[in-house]
Amino acid sequence: MPYSHARRHLCLAALAATVSGRAAAQPDFPSRPLRLIIPFPGGFTDTLARLVAQPLSTALGQPVAVEQKPGGSGQIAAGELLRAPADGHAMMLIHVGTHALNQALFSKLSYDANADFTPLSELVRLPNLLIASPALGVHSVRDLVDLARSKPDTLLFASPGNGSSGHLAGELFRSRAALRVTHVPYKGASESVLDLSSGRVHFSFDTLAQGSALARAGKVTALAVTSPERHPAFPDIPTMNESGFPGWETGPWFGLAVRSGTPEPIVTRLADEIRRALALPEVQTRLTAMGASPIGSTPQAFRQQIAAEQTRWGDLIRSVGIRVE
Repeated sequence: MPYSHARRHLCLAALAATVSGRAAAQPDFPSRPLRLIIPFPGGFTDTLARLVAQPLSTALGQPVAVEQKPGGSGQIAAGELLRAPADGHAMMLIHVGTHALNQALFSKLSYDANADFTPLSELVRLPNLLIASPALGVHSVRDLVDLARSKPDTLLFASPGNGSSGHLAGELFRSRAALRVTHVPYKGASESVLDLSSGRVHFSFDTLAQGSALARAGKVTALAVTSPERHPAFPDIPTMNESGFPGWETGPWFGLAVRSGTPEPIVTRLADEIRRALALPEVQTRLTAMGASPIGSTPQAFRQQIAAEQTRWGDLIRSVGIRVE
C-alpha cells in the first residue's frame, strides 16, 4: 500500500475509533426517566415545573418526574442534584434566591451557584406589584413617595421574609426614593397581606398575581408593576418606569440547570427542548394568566443573566447589611 494511502487509512481508522469512543461514552439521551427537582413546595414553583415537565417528557420520550426537596433556602434541592450523575437525567428549578441572593445572604453555603451548575434556560420572570394599604389613601407611586417623605420613620413596608425578593425590592425602593421607612419581615406572604389590608403595615412588593387579585377585591391598592413594560394580563397597572423610576425591573425569575460536567450535547438538547416547551401557546397562556412573563433563553444568555443578578443584588445586600442567619 502506498505511503499516502496507508496514512489516509490510519487517519480514517483513528477518526472512526474516536467517534466510536465518543458514542460509547455518550449513550443515547435520555436513556431513563428524568427528575426535575424543585426547592420550594406547592404554589407557583410546582405549577411552573409541571407545565414545563409535561411537554418536555413528550419531546424526550421519557417521563419527567417533579420532586419537591424543600429546605435550607434551596440547599436541600441543590444537594440532591449534586449527588446525581452529571448526565442530564436530573435538573433543578433554580431562581433568583438560589443563584443570585444566597451567595450574599449566607456566610456559608453548601453549593457554589456558578461552579456546581450549568444553566439550561431561563423560564420566566415573575414581576412584583407595589401595593399599598387602602387606609393610606394613596393612588400612585408618587403619592406614596410624597407621604413617606412627609412622615419619615412612620411607614412600614412588609415582605414575606428577610432576604426575600419582596424585601430586596423594598430596600431598592427605599434607596432610590431616599425614604426613611421600616422593613417588617413575615414568615410568608399570607400573613403580610392580612396586615397590609388591615393597615397594620403600609406597603409591600407582592407577586403580581396575588397582588392584583387583592386589588380587584378592594383589599389593597395597586400602584405599579415592576416589569419593564405593562403586563399583558394587567394592562391598566402602570410600571415603575412610568412612575418615576427609570430602568426599574424587580421580581423573582426561574430557570432550569443541571450539574456542571454534563456533556455539552445533552445541555444543548435539553435547552432546545425547554425553549420549545415554553413557546407552546397553551404554556404561554397559562403562565401569562399567572402573572409570569415567559422567557426561554440559551444557556449562554442565562449564565450572563445570573452573573448580572449576582452583582446587582449582592451589592445591595452588602450595602444594607442583610443577613438571614
